[in-house]
Amino acid sequence: MTTFPQGFLWGAATSSYQIEGAAQTDGRGPSIWDTFCKTPGKVANGDNGDVANDHYNRYPEDIAIMKELGLQAYRFSFAWPRMFPQGSGAREERGFAFYDRLIDSLLEANIEPLATLYHWDLPQALQENGGWENRDTIKHFADYSAAVVERFGDRVKKFSPINEPWVVAWLGNGIGIHAPGKKDRKAAWAVAHHTVVAHAASTIAMRSVRSDILTGPVLNQANNIADDLNDPKQAYAVDMLDAVQNRFWMDAFMYGKYPQILMDNFADELNAVIKDGDLEAAKVKNDFIGINYYFDNRVGPAVEGLDQWHSISSLFGVASDETPRGPLTDMGWPLTPQGLENLLVRWHKEHGEKLPDLYITENGCAYGDGPGSDGAVHDPKRIDYLQTHLKAVSNAIAQGSPVKGYYQWSLMDNFEWALGYEKRFGIVHVDFETQKRTIKDSGYWYRDQIKNNGSTI
Repeated sequence: MTTFPQGFLWGAATSSYQIEGAAQTDGRGPSIWDTFCKTPGKVANGDNGDVANDHYNRYPEDIAIMKELGLQAYRFSFAWPRMFPQGSGAREERGFAFYDRLIDSLLEANIEPLATLYHWDLPQALQENGGWENRDTIKHFADYSAAVVERFGDRVKKFSPINEPWVVAWLGNGIGIHAPGKKDRKAAWAVAHHTVVAHAASTIAMRSVRSDILTGPVLNQANNIADDLNDPKQAYAVDMLDAVQNRFWMDAFMYGKYPQILMDNFADELNAVIKDGDLEAAKVKNDFIGINYYFDNRVGPAVEGLDQWHSISSLFGVASDETPRGPLTDMGWPLTPQGLENLLVRWHKEHGEKLPDLYITENGCAYGDGPGSDGAVHDPKRIDYLQTHLKAVSNAIAQGSPVKGYYQWSLMDNFEWALGYEKRFGIVHVDFETQKRTIKDSGYWYRDQIKNNGSTI
């Protein structure tokens, strides 16, 4: 039998660009993802988020589904360009009004909102001035953060400034497979550092408006597992990749510093953007840390003749065979539930009482199951994924890790960034032609876990 603590929060997550649609509705301005989707060859099948799940118009139906599933909490993101079409300056009140309706409907359904201020859809106008490379964006983000809390902080009590800053920096600006599509390590280090400063600036701005809110970062994390840690090249690769993805933000927020291995190797690029007071400000108190976990990374010996340079690792002077082994999801990701337990226990052991509450803010898998002849969606692999990962969370809690809630990714199938509509993460199936929603078997399974607080996992 598995036990979760009393009051453990059971939720699901989405993001604005992936589900809202209504891209040209009610004054919304263009985002970097609108621009990226229009660039030939960037997104599978030329897909875009213009309609997506039409959540902007169908949110009452979607909240009714959340209620049917028994969700206690819902993590969503505000679309910055929907409220400030140019990123700063003139407000679009129709955008603010949409989130009034959404939040009020969630509360009426007794579902607690957790709001992300930035889930990758930067207003295009700000990108044209340098985007996250430009420190001016930090001030615009702080102003936007204050405006959001001023409007919604009476009803929303949990906020996270930036979703997955590693992705913002390295996939968007380092290897260019996400918007804005830049391939420049120097730019990516600038963006990475500016997300640290922006997190602190946003947090301070929000708390200056309301002192009763809870705030924290949302970080995508993974363990890096070497085939042979006795191989010095593999051991070095593990240390470097862990520093880039995990410790860069954890060390900044916990201790106001960056990992020494990064300063030893990339001091010129980092010191070019670090200004006096930046890292001291980074230690702003966080009420929680959100962890997005999907899979661990394998690190193996470099194979002669294998193209090492397609990988993000090559940006850091690390060449290895990272081909995953074992059964894979439709994303080509391995199944490593033990890694989630290890990660949660690691932070508890490393940081002790200094570690704030943890939430699993994303966890899920892509499988393409659709409606069968009976009209139902049978997705046993997703149920197994959720069961094994929730068991890992329970095991970590039993070892003292302060995990207070779990947000499954994703509530619905949606626009999966550069992969368009090819990959389905939802516990609710969406027919993108008709917008029909169908709760999958995994959704009903998850509903049952919520009912019994996970006691039968």
